Amino acid sequence: MNSGTKSRAKFQRVTADERRARLIEASIECLAKDGIQGFTVDNICREAGTSRGLISHHFGSKNALLAAVYSTIYDKVLANLHSLDFGNATIEALVDTLLSDAIINVRHLNVWLALWAEIAINPSLRAEHRKHYAMYREGVARAISIIGKSRGTTVDSYEVATSFISLVDGLWLEQSIDPTVLSSQRARELCLFFLRKTVQ
Repeated sequence: MNSGTKSRAKFQRVTADERRARLIEASIECLAKDGIQGFTVDNICREAGTSRGLISHHFGSKNALLAAVYSTIYDKVLANLHSLDFGNATIEALVDTLLSDAIINVRHLNVWLALWAEIAINPSLRAEHRKHYAMYREGVARAISIIGKSRGTTVDSYEVATSFISLVDGLWLEQSIDPTVLSSQRARELCLFFLRKTVQ
């Protein structure tokens, strides 16, 4: 086989969607390693193995890429929530779903910590957060409503969902700052305690 044939064999056509996904995953890796200060065009392109111009080409701006990253991260949380068997939802199943290893891990928590800090000063990221948070709260409220009915209790599912999400977020934050202070088991126990006292 001559060198020209070898070069052609190595060449792989990458679609626009694949390039976008590669840039998003590279961005997530940069955030996980170095926080928001690591979210630079040079770092992202080096991690993705692409040229600087591709961020502008596929996203329009670095800020739009950050919003896409947030959407991707939140979609993983929503997918995890929607894997719950809502028809047979229990307090234990809901807690285990929201505190699963797929969501609560050091890499994931580092990314969330970086993104949360940015939301307060970034209007486009805040808009992305509001959209996804609304879907998240809707899913949690649905589960809580079903759990309440199965226990013969009528609760304000949206109010309980808002409080419960705040508790989970606080536990996530504590674990991302210092995992030695709060174990995963203790976080689970606190969530179970809250829901058993609220949905009774």
